[in-house]
Amino acid sequence: MKITIIGTGYVGLVTGTCFAEFGHHVTCVDKDEDKIKTLLEGQIPIYEPGLDTLVQKNTREKRLTFTTDIADAVAVADAVFMAVGTPSSRRGDGYADLTYIFEAAREIAPHLKGYTVIVDKSTVPVGTARQVARVIREVNPEADFDVASNPEFLREGAAIADFMRPDRVVIGIETHKAEDILREIYKPLYLQETPIVKTDIETAELTKYAANAFLAVKISFINEIALLCDSLGADVVSLAKGIGMDGRIGKKFLHPGPGYGGSCFPKDTLAMMRIAQEHGQNLRIVEAAVEVNAAQKAKMVKKIRDMLDGSEAGKTIAFLGLTFKPETDDMRDAPAITIIPALLEKGARIKAHDPQGMAEARKYLPQGIEYTQDAYETCKNADAVVLMTEWNQYRALDLDRLIQEMQGRVFVDLRNVYEPQKMKDKGFIYAGVGRS
Repeated sequence: MKITIIGTGYVGLVTGTCFAEFGHHVTCVDKDEDKIKTLLEGQIPIYEPGLDTLVQKNTREKRLTFTTDIADAVAVADAVFMAVGTPSSRRGDGYADLTYIFEAAREIAPHLKGYTVIVDKSTVPVGTARQVARVIREVNPEADFDVASNPEFLREGAAIADFMRPDRVVIGIETHKAEDILREIYKPLYLQETPIVKTDIETAELTKYAANAFLAVKISFINEIALLCDSLGADVVSLAKGIGMDGRIGKKFLHPGPGYGGSCFPKDTLAMMRIAQEHGQNLRIVEAAVEVNAAQKAKMVKKIRDMLDGSEAGKTIAFLGLTFKPETDDMRDAPAITIIPALLEKGARIKAHDPQGMAEARKYLPQGIEYTQDAYETCKNADAVVLMTEWNQYRALDLDRLIQEMQGRVFVDLRNVYEPQKMKDKGFIYAGVGRS
């Protein structure tokens, strides 16, 4: 199949590269000439483990190409996947900004030749696919096409595995013709017996929001339970194992921390709330999850402050990890963006290290932070260490060396990586989230 991807951001680049790995001929289109030039040179603008290798391989084998020329790319395509950004509205009201979606639809329309399936891969509100169809018909009334919805469920840091071995593929379609093309595109997954969930378009659009909202609720739930454990002297890690072994609950996303972040959960929970409100519904559980998540970050500031005897003024705090999760350079809505400035404002000196995220962190965090080359340099002369992101290289720190490098002994483990008793035996004043 000949596939065109509109947008070479995270979703577009992963999707296009993996389709090429399936054996399809894929053209990725982007307006950013510098980005296309970089991709043609075999380099990628984001950090995602394994993606650079697949891009180079499929480019070399001529199944994957990059261009700024949308006309030729669309004209030969059996399917055009729109994977452009849908950020929250600049108004700050939670609505998804569909500017790029409709721009893409208008640019695609004049160049459609023969029957083509236009696929919304971006996360979009219910009804967007039908609006895209309307825009295309207005621009090109003679176009022969169907619009479908095919939401993505990629985890940053594990996107290649998620695409190649997905739990399911959701396709929202209206015609057998569109279904046949999408099933042909995903045919390599049939050997793995990957379930193909066929729905109407509106259901497919809502499925992505519902999935992310449920996971956000699960995270906020365990974070609230962790705070209760702190008050009662209970251990949330053992508690999470105890409930997670129940098949009805499951163990995933029961890991307490400083709150969720990233490009999906914050944006998608707000957008889903607005969708519901527009239709006269209130998603009270989702609303509560959003509120709990915001409060969790503030409570982590208080936890750090309390560990420093009530004041961070004049204290040096070392942060290990800045990104919202490991194996990504994504700083969007990372808890560090809330927690670090709050400490800086009260007079703390901040030192920080992240294996992949420091360049991005400089765009999101205020000036005055000292970025360092490794964990031990970060912790040198620090009054407190805060483990913010559970990168593998922070999971086996030389604790004897670490405490020697430090000026103080406070270790705030916001990811519950270390065993409390072991840390205390090493001489640290330790606090986790829901365990101490």
